[in-house]
Amino acid sequence: MSTPSFEYILPVIRGIQAGREYYVSMCPVRFLPKLFPFESEDLPPSMRAKRALNKARIPEIAEYFVKNPTNYTCAAIAASIDADITFEAVGNEAEERKIGRLRVPMDAKFTINDGQHRRAAFEMALRENPQLGYERVALILFLDIGLEKSQQMFADLNGFQVPLESSLSLLYNHRDDRAFVVKAVVKQVEVFRCLTEMERGSLNGRSHKLFALSAIDRAIMALLSNIQGSEHAKPSRYRATKEEKEEELAQKIQLAVSYWNAVSSFIPDWQLVLHKQVAAGEMRRDCVHCHSVVLESLGEVGAALRSVFPESWEERLSFLQQVDWSIYNPDWEGGILLKGGISKSRASVSWMTDYLKNRLGLETADARRQ
Repeated sequence: MSTPSFEYILPVIRGIQAGREYYVSMCPVRFLPKLFPFESEDLPPSMRAKRALNKARIPEIAEYFVKNPTNYTCAAIAASIDADITFEAVGNEAEERKIGRLRVPMDAKFTINDGQHRRAAFEMALRENPQLGYERVALILFLDIGLEKSQQMFADLNGFQVPLESSLSLLYNHRDDRAFVVKAVVKQVEVFRCLTEMERGSLNGRSHKLFALSAIDRAIMALLSNIQGSEHAKPSRYRATKEEKEEELAQKIQLAVSYWNAVSSFIPDWQLVLHKQVAAGEMRRDCVHCHSVVLESLGEVGAALRSVFPESWEERLSFLQQVDWSIYNPDWEGGILLKGGISKSRASVSWMTDYLKNRLGLETADARRQ
């Protein structure tokens, strides 16, 4: 008596890539854990078809799915099938032969070549929001081609990925409050609006821009650091209303705009570049005030200045006009100028913050420790 065959029947589109067949299907999210059980982590790397799962990444991705159930984006999961499969086309015409059903034995082994963290995040997200199980995720299915070729496939799929520039990531982010505040401030501060590189994190010598958006982001967040945790002062179960949240964001934007407009009025060099009297490349080469380490320090100084002198902070800020911003100023040596280049380290930011606090009559970290 023959053993009955139990199968998965998947609606698919068949294609040819690099001379071999592959299939594209749609899978309900709730079936992902069953189709793709994880490999044993006890296997050595040479015996696995992909890298070990980075469990630290999973909660962040799962939270993204849970918080944005109607507005998330998930790329396809690429996998290999180790089994004898059968493709049944829906018809005999040219286009019909590309569409059909894929019969896969239930004892087939599915191995993820790309997307294991998405699969794990969906499993975690389902515990909090079971309705996500009815969503569908695209699958790209290859016939199993052995461990060596599966490892090569993983290397190929991941070898050409380019990390997204932090400035571009910020520019294209329309969901995050931080990105909203930063972009709103940039629009309302003229030197930022006209002289900020919105796409790249670094500027070459020919760029007509003075700042990178990622540097402006860090500077604005440093300025707003004193009010970042205002929500935490409220009861843990308190949820701000939409109106309260909008009011708080508007307040942050207004504070930052007033501060950075004041800073720009006390650094005449920025105005020279703005009005095209000096090239941006020359200014970046000869002065330190447009570099990220100084911008972030200016943000930290602003937070302290507005806290200690809420009524006269702008008057004290005027002392910025007396700072020698030239890169040849010997004051910078060993502080923000190390080995002939401008340092971006946290230690250099702290050094520059204390330097500016001294000039503006604020207590420094060193003075507090004494």
